[in-house]
Amino acid sequence: MLLHSKIEGQGKPLLIIHGFLGMSDNWKTLSMQYVEQGFQVHALDLRNHGKSFHSEEWGYDYMVQDVVEYCQFYQLKNIDVIGHSMGGKVSMLLAANHPELVDKLVVADIGPKYYAPHHQTILASLNAVDFSKKPSRSEAEEIVSGYIHDFGTRQFLLKNLYWVEPGQLGFRFNLKVFTENTSVIGDALPFENHFDKKTLFLRGDKSDYILDSDFETIYHHFPNAEIETVANAGHWLHAENPKDFFKKTVYFLKN
Repeated sequence: MLLHSKIEGQGKPLLIIHGFLGMSDNWKTLSMQYVEQGFQVHALDLRNHGKSFHSEEWGYDYMVQDVVEYCQFYQLKNIDVIGHSMGGKVSMLLAANHPELVDKLVVADIGPKYYAPHHQTILASLNAVDFSKKPSRSEAEEIVSGYIHDFGTRQFLLKNLYWVEPGQLGFRFNLKVFTENTSVIGDALPFENHFDKKTLFLRGDKSDYILDSDFETIYHHFPNAEIETVANAGHWLHAENPKDFFKKTVYFLKN
């Protein structure tokens, strides 16, 4: 099955791969800016996310294979890739396993190392919404806000609410599979994997996903990596400081 995507513009293919519980929609504004810079942007919905298919099979190997099949279907070659968080892990594995396909790689606020499960509160908040009781949007938001106090995080999660049919809301993502496989997204890049072409790692200055102590591991896998910090930004650096995120990524992709 083919991944759902939003394709815009003409020029060199640029794949944008969202993070856990995200979707292509989160990248709408930035996508248009890349289009103006002469890229053909493919903003993807990964399996079990957004408008893409749901599957019991979930993990980085499956997600990478989906992207490869997507590129084959659209006959994309010499692509640039931007991946955020979990999407950054997908991008790293894609580049390492298919270097003939990827030209330049941008990894946003994630490293190749193992991350312990840390989405328990988010998953608990989402599982607390009982759709059999046909809650309204505001009722669903109230339930989630009992667990998630940060407004931005709540808005990000609740973007996934949609009307399955009149009077019946649901989440677009496959919550059941995520809840049963919480450790999947923390998986490390296999030790022997490396990508020798130009790679940019961006981290938010208020985020702890990429530490100075992680640089050695990054250079082990990506010997041609540049590591830069985006000011006034946490983990969602592309949303919190889109101006600097865009500036740094475009400069890297075009030079």
